[in-house]
Amino acid sequence: MSENEVAKNKKWNKRTVMYMVTGALVVSLIVLCIVFAHQRSQMKEMVEILELEKEELTDEYEDLSIQFDGYQQMDVHNDSLQEQLAIEQQRVRDLLEELRITKATNARRIAELKKELTTVRKVMVEYVRQIDSLNQTNERLTKENQHYRRENKQIVEQNTQLTEANTMLTETVTRASRLEVTGFQTTFLNERDKKTKQFSRIHKFQFDYTLGKNTTCEPGMKTVYMRLTRPDGELMTKPSSKTFAFESGELLSSLSQEIEYSGEEMSGTLYWTVEEILYPGDYSVDFFAEGQHIGSFGFHLKK
Repeated sequence: MSENEVAKNKKWNKRTVMYMVTGALVVSLIVLCIVFAHQRSQMKEMVEILELEKEELTDEYEDLSIQFDGYQQMDVHNDSLQEQLAIEQQRVRDLLEELRITKATNARRIAELKKELTTVRKVMVEYVRQIDSLNQTNERLTKENQHYRRENKQIVEQNTQLTEANTMLTETVTRASRLEVTGFQTTFLNERDKKTKQFSRIHKFQFDYTLGKNTTCEPGMKTVYMRLTRPDGELMTKPSSKTFAFESGELLSSLSQEIEYSGEEMSGTLYWTVEEILYPGDYSVDFFAEGQHIGSFGFHLKK
């Protein structure tokens, strides 16, 4: 083989090797591009999965926060439990805020927050159990209180009825045992203590009254008070007129008389000497004894 041929063969061999190396590089580059594209596609899918997991986890935290809001608004009659609920609610809010600012690619922290969510849920389940127990207890106590209130109401009503009955009985006994003026008559007298019908000659009023029989009234000395009222409503009195107790105060009498009452019917007489100007018209006469009003009468004086 000539030198030209040898040189030509060497040149061809170099080109062949170069073509082979270039082809290998091209093939390797193509393979690398395919692998990179596949890995990039897988990475994109993984990021999308992580984003979706983050969104789902965020929704779960938000739902949990809403549940805590609901329990916080409930009327839980337990200060300690209410305080614990508030602490856990704030914890959920803090974790939710951290989750929102955490990148989806931070898989480690996302996993930790997911674990925290499981823990908080377990805590909430326990609080829900306690709240249900409290609600059941409160419902039972409410029913018991309603029952006791109904019983107390019945007792109060019974006591009221008994009080009213006792009051009526006391009033009945009081009325039955009090004195009563059953008869009354007015006589006009002149200066000679003779009956007269002439207005100008009236010098004295004679009041005859009768105390009815009452065996339930305690016998003994009694003071009968009489109030004489003119037609204009003015009470007629004397310097010797006495006062007596009536209801919550005292009244001034016109005349009074001490009698010994035995429980049987008896009569009494009171006299009024006319020392003032008389007025024609209707006069009122009221009797009192032992703090009670025992009779009301009247007479007409014609001029």
